[in-house]
Amino acid sequence: MTPADASSRTEALCRLAPVIPVLVIDDAAQARPLAEALVAGGLPVLEVTLRTPAALDAIREMAKVDGGRVGAGTLLTPDDVKQAVAAGATFGVSPGATDRILDAAEAADLPMLPGAATSTEVMRLLERGYTVQKFFPAEANGGASALKAIGAPLPQVRFCPTGGVSLGNAGDYLALSNTLCVGGSWVAPKDKLAAGDWDGITALAREAAALGTG
Repeated sequence: MTPADASSRTEALCRLAPVIPVLVIDDAAQARPLAEALVAGGLPVLEVTLRTPAALDAIREMAKVDGGRVGAGTLLTPDDVKQAVAAGATFGVSPGATDRILDAAEAADLPMLPGAATSTEVMRLLERGYTVQKFFPAEANGGASALKAIGAPLPQVRFCPTGGVSLGNAGDYLALSNTLCVGGSWVAPKDKLAAGDWDGITALAREAAALGTG
């Protein structure tokens, strides 16, 4: 897969909903009902971060949910890419970008949302052919105003900002012409996960999905 093809496929995913839930899952038994709740609320694109031992099993379970598109986040190494694809991930997300991980994703035909925090990083990814990128960590790097400023000289790049994005500030990012969607964890809070409050998570997802109608 070429970087241009990867970005095209990633852009299509980013346009499905205004928010991509960023999920940290400790118990794979929660994965399927969580995915069903989020999809029911209008958020079909799900990122499971590879930060817990349960993450790959969670991806396997979420991949079974009709209407869902599950990807793997926090990809750091070529082995992460290999394991994510084997588990059923249909896209990948990385906090930054290295040639090794991009090579691995392209070889595995895994659409990538590679992370960038500075204009130089954005330009290097653009030079390689990635026109859809993750702006991370968004709030720590100046928030929506910084992303707007980056977009002025680099209007051909579209972003999914994550890191500190919440219901309260998501609209600031989504109002920018260079933002396709945002990534956030607020739609699956730990207390609702622990309680198995799937209806509550569906309600949060529905609220987040409505951000795209403003």
